Amino acid sequence: MDKVKESLQSLIQPLLAVVVGLLVGAIAILIVGGDIFDTYREMWKGAFGNLYFFTNTLARATPIILVGLGVALAFRAGFFNMGSEGQMVLGALSAALTALYIPGPGWVKMIAAIVAGMVAAGLWSAFAGWLDSRFGMNLLITTLLLNYIATLFAGYMVAYPFKDRTGSSALSQTQMIDMTAIFPKLIKGMTLHAGFIIAILATIALYLFIRYTTKGYEIRMMGGNPLFASYGGVNRGKLMVISMFVSGAFAGLAGASEVLGTQYRFLDGSLTAANYAWSGIMATLLANSNPIGTAFASILLAALQTGGMGMERNTDVPLEISSIIQAVLILFISAKFTISFIKRKKAGAKDGSAV
Repeated sequence: MDKVKESLQSLIQPLLAVVVGLLVGAIAILIVGGDIFDTYREMWKGAFGNLYFFTNTLARATPIILVGLGVALAFRAGFFNMGSEGQMVLGALSAALTALYIPGPGWVKMIAAIVAGMVAAGLWSAFAGWLDSRFGMNLLITTLLLNYIATLFAGYMVAYPFKDRTGSSALSQTQMIDMTAIFPKLIKGMTLHAGFIIAILATIALYLFIRYTTKGYEIRMMGGNPLFASYGGVNRGKLMVISMFVSGAFAGLAGASEVLGTQYRFLDGSLTAANYAWSGIMATLLANSNPIGTAFASILLAALQTGGMGMERNTDVPLEISSIIQAVLILFISAKFTISFIKRKKAGAKDGSAV
């Protein structure tokens, strides 16, 4: 019964947050002189209006889902991995370079690129976990700061040693990947690619892992009560490094899926400008780190973003309305955590336990 309740909450919370966001967005639309129903109708059409827009929304949700899953795993274990952006960028760069320079047929290049992206991002994430477990360096701060190192390093690599100099473009980017090594499209003529199937399978796999395996139980126990987990024999340092590696690997898979499924090269700034990583973190927090809820919330966030573009194209309402709605979601998350913190503090004061 508790499992069903938890699953329902993970689905209802994102919906409730979006409803609150839409209500605030409606006020903003009235302020700028727009029509609420016309604006939201165009937003809906931009996200789900036809097969083309619907597949665009799912394609945009793909990296958000994968990043969100990685963050959900780390959060479930009680570790705040805020370095998904840098991990995603390193994963994308590694995948692009591997697909470009490793010999062999297309399917070999594709698999090698996926593995390289996941390993590179996983090691970068695990490095932050090791710094915490070995030297006590705050994980939240190190993962945030490592974002800058990763993105600047990737920018340098495609601006100088691996820059595409075959054409007249001045962009910092790699050469195009061989078309035999890219993800196949799920529907001909649409942007949706096989990465979405990978994201859905990863969602199911992570849910089953956390819910039904011994290691998943250890992760939940460490995140729920670290002292009890340590007393029960769970090695915090080892679990942190492993959890951070897998968390980063998901972000690396998100970067690889963008390179192999959408961009067909690594383009400096393309992943950071789209805010995939921060959207993934937001989706995880909305769903309370439930993998299935995270996937659902990721699609909702992607719909807000693609729908906002359609709204701006067809109405006089600016795209910033979509940003306002997302800002309300962040406030919703903050309020939820604040209320939860106050409740734990009161409970601790009543029974004399530490918070």
